Amino acid sequence: MSNENKFMQRAIELSEKGMQGGKGGPFGCVIVKDGVIVGEGFNQVTSTNDPTAHAEIVAIRNACKNLNSFQLEDCEVYTSCEPCPMCLGAIYWARPSKIYFANTREDAKNIGFDDSFIYDEIPMALSDRKIPMIALGRAQANVVFDAWKNKSDKTAY
Repeated sequence: MSNENKFMQRAIELSEKGMQGGKGGPFGCVIVKDGVIVGEGFNQVTSTNDPTAHAEIVAIRNACKNLNSFQLEDCEVYTSCEPCPMCLGAIYWARPSKIYFANTREDAKNIGFDDSFIYDEIPMALSDRKIPMIALGRAQANVVFDAWKNKSDKTAY
């Protein structure tokens, strides 16, 4: 069995473990660096009452803690399902080198996990989105942004 298949098999095992353990939906993820698993996670949305506790987010948090870094450079993500928009955004922010996935978003839709409404919302004008987005307090918030821009001891990311 190739390393890629071994790591994907672990992600799938985690998806089953979390589901069977009543932790959340059937999703698992591992993060790999230099051929070693550095982070793992499975969906914990319903068991933690945290809508962001998707397998990929849990695995990213675990890997970043283990690597003592907020980036996953030179890491690979193995996830049991094509990432949802939230997880895809988090993965891109973490900057791994590659993403492997097993099930597709269509497979997820077929078992009740349909992210298409989010994909449909993203390109819409703010005024046309189902959840209203209202700009407020920009002048005050920009004071903080200006302070960040001029901060000499910041960690850029």
